Amino acid sequence: MFKNRALVFILITLMIDAIGIGIVFPIMPDLMERVGAGDTGQGALWGGLLMAAYAGALFLSGPIVGSISDAVGRRPILIAALVMLALDYVIMALADSFWLLLLGRSLAGLAGATYITATAYIADMSSPQEKAANFGLIGAAFGIGFVLGPALGGIAAEISLSAPFWIAAALAAGNALFGFFVLPESLTPEKRRPFGKRDLNPFKSIFDAFRLPGLAVPLLCIFIFEFANMVYPTLWAFWTREVFDWPTLYIGLSLAAYGVLLAFVQGGLMPIFIRWIGDFRTLMLGMISALIGMIGFGFTGSITALVVFLILAALSDLVPALMTAMASNQTDDDRQGVVQGVIASLSSLAAILSPLVMTGLFQTSVNAEGTYMPGAPFFFAAVLVLVMMPLVFRLRGHASA
Repeated sequence: MFKNRALVFILITLMIDAIGIGIVFPIMPDLMERVGAGDTGQGALWGGLLMAAYAGALFLSGPIVGSISDAVGRRPILIAALVMLALDYVIMALADSFWLLLLGRSLAGLAGATYITATAYIADMSSPQEKAANFGLIGAAFGIGFVLGPALGGIAAEISLSAPFWIAAALAAGNALFGFFVLPESLTPEKRRPFGKRDLNPFKSIFDAFRLPGLAVPLLCIFIFEFANMVYPTLWAFWTREVFDWPTLYIGLSLAAYGVLLAFVQGGLMPIFIRWIGDFRTLMLGMISALIGMIGFGFTGSITALVVFLILAALSDLVPALMTAMASNQTDDDRQGVVQGVIASLSSLAAILSPLVMTGLFQTSVNAEGTYMPGAPFFFAAVLVLVMMPLVFRLRGHASA
């Protein structure tokens, strides 16, 4: 009963978090225009800087928040993070300058404990055999959120550009209140560890995690894959506007369609794949799908091709959940929080660097004075996935099946 109630709340929390994130994506070009960005290429650069600010704040705070949750428990951290997210969306709704948007995104990065602590919560309540499938449910919850979020963003923006942020703020605040009354604690006192000065240094936490037996390879793989996979959230709105001249509503609906596929893959297909072919072969299926999908998007110029490669992009999201489960299975119970924080920080480091690289490539590739190739960032992402393949083969021994 405890596990079912807690799992449902965590999945709802992550779904609402994804709604708040996804609700922003389709309006990003219009938002950049509101604060003074120029054409699509320049707007993409400004949007990339916003994403990098969010990721930078999360990178610095991730291991610290994870360590605090190892010391005091998951419940208070989750609720505090939701309150901070609500405040961030209020700032975003009221912002009339780029610098206020930057402040709001940085605050949201500090509140990234929602995902970090929720993942540690799932690890607390899951056996090693259950972790991959349960982490897949996290992806499914995000997928459902991305169905609702971009659709709400695209529709609400027809009323007002600020409306999506007010909706996201209300959802985060309501969920914080809900969690205050119904969420039990998952980390018992005997499994907690003291929080020390060493935990305040995110770089020290990352280096320590890499030194733990069996963690270096999965952590490095997570970083490289997340760097490559950031090409989608970073550029989707700008790329579809450039290639297909889509309005905000179409961008939102396409992201919602991706969310449907993501929820189906991680909540429906992933447990079946794991049961039939095991963790490692499922991981390889995701890697191959990622490689083909990224190359395909690089060449895509038709709606039919976009639909086909969007399916492969959804299958590629098998990878992060499986790699996270492999890292978690190498970690003691009293360090799940800090390791999940380190994973979040590595993902954030990728999310700091990748938007800057991908948007720079995009701006260059759509510049009329150079070679017109809007799919160039997808080709670069495909190269990264191909380069990491030898490391992925070393993960075979980390799989639980």
